[in-house]
Parts: sequence; C-alpha cells; structure tokens
Amino acid sequence: MLLRLFMVLTIVSAGVQAQSAKQFRTPWGEPDLQGIWNGETLTPLQRPARFANMPVLTPEEAAKAEAEVDSRPGRDKRAKEGTEKDVAGAYNQAFFDRSPRSLHLVDRRTSLIIDPPNGLLPTVTPEAQKRRAAIREYEQALLQGTSGGRPGPPSPLYFEPPPFYNVDRLNRADGPEDRSLQERCLAWELPHLDTFYRIVQSPGQVGIVVDAFQGQGFVRTIPVDGSKHLPASIRSYKGDARGHWEGDTLVVDITNFSPKSDYLGSRQNRHVVERFKRVSENRLEYTVTVEDPTTWTRPWTAMEPLEKQSDKENQIYEADCHEGNYGLTDMLANTRAAEKLFREGKGPNPRIMDIATGGGVAPADQKYSFGRAGAE
Repeated sequence: MLLRLFMVLTIVSAGVQAQSAKQFRTPWGEPDLQGIWNGETLTPLQRPARFANMPVLTPEEAAKAEAEVDSRPGRDKRAKEGTEKDVAGAYNQAFFDRSPRSLHLVDRRTSLIIDPPNGLLPTVTPEAQKRRAAIREYEQALLQGTSGGRPGPPSPLYFEPPPFYNVDRLNRADGPEDRSLQERCLAWELPHLDTFYRIVQSPGQVGIVVDAFQGQGFVRTIPVDGSKHLPASIRSYKGDARGHWEGDTLVVDITNFSPKSDYLGSRQNRHVVERFKRVSENRLEYTVTVEDPTTWTRPWTAMEPLEKQSDKENQIYEADCHEGNYGLTDMLANTRAAEKLFREGKGPNPRIMDIATGGGVAPADQKYSFGRAGAE
C-alpha cells in the first residue's frame, strides 16, 4: 500500500512539474519571462551601518524601519528664502512617486547587494580614488565664491575643461556637457535597479522596456542567437548585450560601455552579467554581477526580486525624456540671458550663482533617505 501511494505521489508530482514547466514556456520552447515586472523597493543598494550585521530583518524590525521612512518629509523642505537652493526646492516631493511596494523592504532585506556578504560595495581602487578626487576638486573650483561653495573669488578653472568627460552637474552651463547626464536624459545606466520592466520575447531575441525616473526609460534589444559581441571600438551608453540560456535562466553579458557613461564611477571598463529567472507565476529573480578592475577591487553582485503585474491594469509607455529636450535648452538659454543682464549692469554675475547643488537628486541607493553605508 505504501509503495503504491509513493508511486501515485511521484506521478502526480511529476505531472505538476511538467505542467508548471509548460506553463512558463514560450510557444517555441524557451522559458517564458514575459510580462510587466515591478522591482520597486525601499531596500537600498548598500546596507546601512545601523543594520551592519542584519542582512534580513524580523517582521517587526522591517515594519518599524518602513514606518520611519514613510514619516519623513523627503524634499518638502525650504532653504533660505531667496537662495538658488530655495528656488530649486520648488521641485519637491510631489514630483516623486511613493507606491506601496516602493515603501517596503523587499523580503525584509537590508541591501540589494548579496556579495560581498556585508552588503557593501567593494573597496574602491587607488585609480578610481584619483579620478574621483580630480573631478571633486574641479567641481568645487567652479563653485568657489557661490552660496554652495568655499569662499574666494571665482576660480580660473571656470574656463578650463574638466579632467575627463563630465557626467555631473557643474556650476556652469556653457553647453550641454556642463550638465549632468540626468539633466541631459542620458542617466540611468546598467544595471538599473528599483524600477519597472516590460519583457517581450521572440525567437532569437528578448526585448526589455525599462521604466526610469522622469521618463528616462529606455528600450533594450538583446540577441539570444549565439552572435558575438561587437568590436571593442564600438561603444554605447548602455553597452553591447548578448544573451544565452543556462537552463531556465536568461544570462545577459554586457560589454563595450562608452567612456561617456557612468555607473558609480565605473565607465568603459565595466562588465555586467545579468541573470533573469522566473521562479513562480508572479516572481522573477534578477541577479546582476558588476566587474570593473579599474574601479573596484573585486566584483560585486546584487539580487532584486521582481513582482508580476497585471498586463491590463499596468502599462509602460515610451519614455518622453530625450537628449536635447526643452528643459536642457531652457537651462542654457537662461544662463545666456543672465550673462547678458550682467554685462548691462542689470543683474548679478552668473559665475557667483550656484546652479549646481540646488535641488540635487540623491543617488539610487539613498532613496527616501533610508540610509547609506560605505559612503564615498
């Protein structure tokens, strides 16, 4: 009797597994990753110092941390009246979404980084430290004499180019490359965490529409046909992606990043390996490993679970932020107008106005001021 029961259970289990495997397969037999997936989370990239030895919180601890963040005003605060920062502060918290999922710690975890085990980015290389020091000094020099900088007359570096291609917000607007990648609608590099994805598959390729802050989403077309990477001389902001299947996991290898791109200080030497695996009807696990020996002393890995959304109720539309948009044009035109007024004796010297630090947006791992560990 026990043997017969065991045989029946084995047959039923095998049938369920076969049905499940068939359910998450495309008509041409590949694992089915298609749908709209939500990766929003309060969990920061790096583990805050107060949770140093706590990779996962208890339900009570997680609820307390979430409630604390939810009670904060965010950018709903005023700077000194009449200052550049106060004017920039008009772009306040009302412009930022706070969905239910984005106010929760995913799986009660305290960091998206799973390797190193401490949940922190690896140590920065001496080479990267020199790069960061050089650009910081340049940025501070352009801010000298303003309300957001150190005391002193305007620095002669104001008329000099940056030490290398600029990706940050400078206290100058002589051209688009003085402004940040975000202002130029070129931000949100790969890997891109804490967002929505729409995945569509066809034989030989996978398409991913990535939603991003302020309409800066982008479309990815990933060949899954055995083709090789482009020549190293061909570079792009989002790199060159090539995919293949390892069992039920889509593995995407990305190289050929542009030196004009930037992800936490990593540029053209970045190597990203993504893994997408559907583990249930409503959950897809996204694991990404980032390597750049000129930026970090070792590779690091993050994991973000994605939650299936309704295909009818949730839509992801084409991004409406593009390079050369009206916002950037107006920034440059405003500075030209301020320079003209100064020459006519009708306004302040634009060089001693702070157009760099006002209204800044925190990096991705500082979302909602949850806390940041390993600050650079």
